[in-house]
Amino acid sequence: MCCTDAALAYVEAHAAWSEANTRPSRERNYDAFLTRTRAGAARADFAVEGVRCASCLAAIERGLAEVPGVAVARLNLTERRLAVEWAPEAEPDVGLIRARLAALGYAAHPFDPHRPADAEAAESERLIRALAVAGFASMNVMLLAISVWAGSVSDMTPENRDLFHWIQALVALPAAAYAGRPFYDGALRGLRAGRITMDFPITLGVVLTLVMSVVETALGATHAYFDGAIMLLFFLLIGRVLEQAMRRRTRTLAENLAALRCETAARIEPDGSVRDVPLAEVAPGARVLVRPGERVPMDGRIERGRSDLDRSLVTGETAPVPVEEGALVQAGALNGDGALVVAVTAAAGAGFLDEVEALMRRALEARSRALVLADRATRLYVPLVHAAAALTFAGWIVAGAGPHAALLTAVAVLVVTCPCALGLAIPAVQVVAAGALFRDGVLLNDGSALERMGEIDTVVFDKTGTLTLPEPVLAAEAGDAAALARAARLALSSRHPMAAALARQAAEGAEPYPGAQEAAGLGVRATVDGVELRLGSPAFCGAEAQAEAALAAAPEASVICFRAGAGEPVAYPVAQALRPDAAAVMAALRAEGRRIAILSGDRPSAVAAVAARLDVSEWEAGLTPQDKIARIEALGRAGRRVLMVGDGLNDAPALAAAHASLSPVTAAHVSQAAADALFLGRSLAPVLSVIAVGARARRLMRQNLWLAGAYNLVAVPLAAAGLLTPLIAALAMSGSSVVVTLNALRARARARPTPSPRPEGTAEVPADPAIATP
Repeated sequence: MCCTDAALAYVEAHAAWSEANTRPSRERNYDAFLTRTRAGAARADFAVEGVRCASCLAAIERGLAEVPGVAVARLNLTERRLAVEWAPEAEPDVGLIRARLAALGYAAHPFDPHRPADAEAAESERLIRALAVAGFASMNVMLLAISVWAGSVSDMTPENRDLFHWIQALVALPAAAYAGRPFYDGALRGLRAGRITMDFPITLGVVLTLVMSVVETALGATHAYFDGAIMLLFFLLIGRVLEQAMRRRTRTLAENLAALRCETAARIEPDGSVRDVPLAEVAPGARVLVRPGERVPMDGRIERGRSDLDRSLVTGETAPVPVEEGALVQAGALNGDGALVVAVTAAAGAGFLDEVEALMRRALEARSRALVLADRATRLYVPLVHAAAALTFAGWIVAGAGPHAALLTAVAVLVVTCPCALGLAIPAVQVVAAGALFRDGVLLNDGSALERMGEIDTVVFDKTGTLTLPEPVLAAEAGDAAALARAARLALSSRHPMAAALARQAAEGAEPYPGAQEAAGLGVRATVDGVELRLGSPAFCGAEAQAEAALAAAPEASVICFRAGAGEPVAYPVAQALRPDAAAVMAALRAEGRRIAILSGDRPSAVAAVAARLDVSEWEAGLTPQDKIARIEALGRAGRRVLMVGDGLNDAPALAAAHASLSPVTAAHVSQAAADALFLGRSLAPVLSVIAVGARARRLMRQNLWLAGAYNLVAVPLAAAGLLTPLIAALAMSGSSVVVTLNALRARARARPTPSPRPEGTAEVPADPAIATP
């Protein structure tokens, strides 16, 4: 497409926007995609195609700010998800937003959690196919070019040279037309929207090089530059594929929240019948049935029934919580053994899970607005490249050179400054560092997090499932072995999480007692040889005194009791054991001068016991997701760079709000999605690994950017002076890419996640009031 066509396309798009602005489109009904905030404002989420960098983010948010009635527009670069909120008094118009985005050069559609994953997969396939075509063409064109170079110093006739040039054109032109489409499309979208993107100088350099090569071949000139153009595309596509690979590793939050969110609820009708209906049809005041083993579908209050709720993913509490009539329950909690009738108190879209999702969205959108190194480096790239090429062309014309020579020199400047090294500088380090972390048991979700991990000065831990192992264990000596054996065998008949700690003590091959029955919310009983055995709560076993004594000895534990007939009951303290190297990791972090804190939703006695064992003076307990995100944000405002390590649903907003985040692979799916990285196994040493590898990766990223910049400082003056042909410029550009890639390989050095002594003269980081010390 020529410049005139691009200008006309832009005028048409702008006219469409103007018409939509004055006469909002009502061709489709988008009301189903609108939700309402607590303040009454309408909100809609969009999946935006074509978003690549922070400049896209700024263009979209500034453009939507001009739309009448729009109060807030925030784009999440990680998910390419745009959240738009209208003012409460404004009438929302989804079609108008889509028209404005189209005028800006971006296709958009209402957000579907499954569609972004499909789009990412399709984009990856497209880039890989383009890379394969460019690589195949580069090898063949280079073979032909080498023959021409060799013939220049031998007896090759002009006719044979021209033949080889035409064969190069036959291979390079269709290959460049296909392989360059990711860049051509980006440049064209920018032109239609009246913007010059980073893809434009790439497209201009490739197209001018190919056109000039065809002209030179037709005129029988000595040199053609098909090899330079196709090699340029090959190296640029390597960087684009690496970037896309890291992007695809980031998980979609909406998909993982669906694992905790029920799609339907068992609504109790006025006639007493039970009907499964979509959540949208359940209004506040309706009654729903929560069966054993199901998750609570909506926030509410228990009207009838008693059970135990596993709220570990929701609040971080270690032990299941007994609930009965009158107790409040939250969506996402896992019901135990009893059936519950719950009166709904919050409509669909206004419950606990929705609030957690909203907190995470805001945190991720805020974090996406921070420019990473590559974005900061490329903001000046486009104007500088165009200015250099234009000045070169004008300078040679003024100096008396002909248009052909001036254009040839200007093209050499464009080619030599094409951002291959810049495009590889960050993704290459990300991929190599991700491999180094994988060897240390860390799976990197977001490659851009490496830069942030290298800045960490404060580490905040959740307790349950993070500092502790996910599975509960006996917290004290079992005492009577015979009683333990019978209790463990009886525990095989229970689905209670605490009973699982006892069940693991059962002898190999042991089977549940026949006839065992579970009393909802109380425990399990069985009659063996005429003696009734009971396992469950202290009240169920008549073991209140023994339970109180066990809790006094192990305040961080919960208690499960056992009684055989009229015999003396036994209270077994059950707790989640600390990760085996937790104390050593804490000592290593302190030795490095980093500040440590624990933020937990568990009860104070349990958190205090863990903090004392790990020698952590700053801790808080009983925190809600809102509390945790408030503490993280307070630390950020105080200038801290926080690494949040957590695993529960209540940690997800804090993970998203932190400067960087880490979760165990056993974490809730939604927490895995919010975290920058996941770690495997029972060890906590990966916390040290991510900080060490992040610091090294950040250093290498900066070095690569400096190398790319130094290359341009040397190559551009040479090209502008006419000392580099487009072919030599392409070779120089390729050489800079190789240097950057070799430097990135240094990120493979293995981290040393082992405690190290405090260096002499290093002082402990003083506490500040962002986290209170109880």
